[in-house]
Amino acid sequence: MNPPDLRLTGAQVLVPGGLEETALSLSEGRVVDTHIKREVDLSGYMILPGIVDPHGDGFERHLAPRRGMMKDLSPGVISAEAELAANGITTAFLAQFYSWEGGLRGPDFAIRMLQAVAQIRPRVDTDLHVLLRFEAPMLEEYEAVEALIAAHDINYVVFSDHLPHAALEKGKRPPRLTGQALRAGRNPERHLANMQKMHAHRDEIPPALASLSKRLLQRGVLLGSHDDNSTESRRYWHDMGVRIAEFPETHIAAKEARQNGDSIIMGAPNIVRGGSHKGNAQARDMVQMGLCDALASDYHYPSLRRAAFVLAEVGILEFAAAWEMISGGPARLLGFKDRGALIPAKRADMVILDAASKQLCATIAGGRISYMTGAISGRFLS
Repeated sequence: MNPPDLRLTGAQVLVPGGLEETALSLSEGRVVDTHIKREVDLSGYMILPGIVDPHGDGFERHLAPRRGMMKDLSPGVISAEAELAANGITTAFLAQFYSWEGGLRGPDFAIRMLQAVAQIRPRVDTDLHVLLRFEAPMLEEYEAVEALIAAHDINYVVFSDHLPHAALEKGKRPPRLTGQALRAGRNPERHLANMQKMHAHRDEIPPALASLSKRLLQRGVLLGSHDDNSTESRRYWHDMGVRIAEFPETHIAAKEARQNGDSIIMGAPNIVRGGSHKGNAQARDMVQMGLCDALASDYHYPSLRRAAFVLAEVGILEFAAAWEMISGGPARLLGFKDRGALIPAKRADMVILDAASKQLCATIAGGRISYMTGAISGRFLS
């Protein structure tokens, strides 16, 4: 069934020039410039472009609240989508690890998660995608992960290396080894042996990774790096064809990305908190310095919307530019040309807020209501 044709009137709409009171017509899931007969009076509300989240792992608590508890992940995906919609997110990239760490981050769980998302995606309104976070030291998994990316048409892959090379190089037991192994359901000594084996083959990673990156780029897959902390690390990834820097930990890494024309994603919780919970560079400073193209939910979906208001409230950006950080900015970065702005021919993705309280009252994704609460429902049903 096609989404309903509607004309939304009376609201303050965020158009490319800023907020203005104007009518907004929706037809067949798109914003249109034709007159629609059925009108909904939204006086007292704000209509903003739908939020595009390029990296979020808040879904994990829905899929596996306790290790080994959930055999069927599909209900968890449905629950996660409901939380996304309740936070104004109309396009979401679910960040799933494919890591030697095992457990919820291991290959087996990643496969189950991808299967569940593929099953649920046609049944929900939020546009769901999976961002695969692949641990580069897993040389024996390169062929398998490439096949998985192709099978599920994954269009965004982020590389990382969380192997504790410094400790392993010194022959020491890495910190938190036992707890990490037990959470993954592994014997600690076998877990350590696997880490040592990957570390021993670390010199083989760059050529293997360069070859994998080249093949993925030929498929049109976007590539990102995670937590760059130096000029050298960002330059390394750039030379690999990795043109998105996620959550750079230092200003110098972000400046290297900007100098090379790479895109930069920072975490919305960092904006809301006023700093990183790990003591890394402040995202507010990055935005003010022009070293950020988009914000991501990271681990907390509500922070995206709040971050835009914070950036405007503290005077770092005008409101339209602040909202661009969570809508048009990430849409462009991820290659979406059909969303991120409320103009004709774009997808009818939008967030409706109470103009006075800024409470989120409704989310519309592709012209369909994915979330609605409170008095606004009476406007649509009358």
